[in-house]
Amino acid sequence: MTRLRAVALTALLTVVCATPAFADITGFIGANTTPKSRHAQGFAVGAGLLFLGIEFEYSSTPDDLLAGAPALHTYMGNALFQAPFAIYGFQPYFTTGAGVYHETLEPFEKNGFGYNVGGGVKISLIGPVRLRVDYRVFTLGEEAIESPVHRIYAGLNLKF
Repeated sequence: MTRLRAVALTALLTVVCATPAFADITGFIGANTTPKSRHAQGFAVGAGLLFLGIEFEYSSTPDDLLAGAPALHTYMGNALFQAPFAIYGFQPYFTTGAGVYHETLEPFEKNGFGYNVGGGVKISLIGPVRLRVDYRVFTLGEEAIESPVHRIYAGLNLKF
């Protein structure tokens, strides 16, 4: 009976004291500035608990054949270190992660591994809707046409 009470008490404390996990999704547009400024678009899906979050991000940038700028698609998994709550409507964060990329510039085509670092802020707008502004530096594999790649974006973020 003592063991049953211990299990019940542990379950009750877990439910009462647990901090809810928060998730969000972001759709963004921005600019990939390497080697020439071109539009970038994509999305990010993440979850966090207090100071630490994780996120998956996809981004796509078209090529510019005249400028010799390759098309770039990135698929990154990231860790976010963030303020646990908004401060005057602003929630700053730092992020780092790794993943794969696909780069093309006719006739060149390359898949490889890369990593990124960056940061930004999530700005409260109305209810669960926020504006997210982000800057990243992507370091791509040694055979990439362009590396490092700089990207800045703004997007709508929905937290749930």
